[in-house]
Amino acid sequence: MNALEHLRITFLDHLKNRITENEPAGLYDPVHYILSLGGKRIRPLLTMMSAKMYGAPVEDSLDAAVAVEVFHNFTLLHDDIMDAADLRRGQETVHKKWNLNTGILSGDAMLIMAYRLFEGYDKDQFFQLHKVFSKTALEVCEGQQYDVDFETRDDVTVPEYLNMIKLKTSVLVGCALQMGAIIAGVKEEEQHLIYNYGVHLGLAFQLMDDYLDAFGDPATFGKEVGGD
Repeated sequence: MNALEHLRITFLDHLKNRITENEPAGLYDPVHYILSLGGKRIRPLLTMMSAKMYGAPVEDSLDAAVAVEVFHNFTLLHDDIMDAADLRRGQETVHKKWNLNTGILSGDAMLIMAYRLFEGYDKDQFFQLHKVFSKTALEVCEGQQYDVDFETRDDVTVPEYLNMIKLKTSVLVGCALQMGAIIAGVKEEEQHLIYNYGVHLGLAFQLMDDYLDAFGDPATFGKEVGGD
């Protein structure tokens, strides 16, 4: 087993142990469903890798890793509603399997659950994690709004598009890496460096994702081509 796969298994075990809410089932079954659909788990793995790279025990980063994954899936759940998408990772989307109201409410619960995962960190770490996470969460909403606005325009410029995908996708990758650095206690200057690296990594990822949305094979892409 390689090191990355070991981290992934460690993360999935922690995800299962930390997200245990079950009642009411109508609220939490969709949460467990979307978290079980798989995905690359890139963001939580980056949090863990960042913490490890800077010398912190991987175990210290696990709650933050789960937080970023729960938040990411919350955004996917609501994004699927806004896009009227039927498939996510090759399976029915939450609002399709249940209904719109369930999708909205379960997504809201996931956002709150993500924030609660920071409660186990000490005062200074909690403040720093909460600060970067909240900033990122609002930026993701801004990116989503730009995405909605662009649907009615045929004159979107390249800089506008790049800013939109930066806010909608890239900042969360940067946030994931910065949280690992925060947990390891590195200086703010180094935190910003790893954050900026994550933003550029996220831009590359989203450019490819958007290319596949336009030209990919739905059998391997896992969602409808052209859905975004």
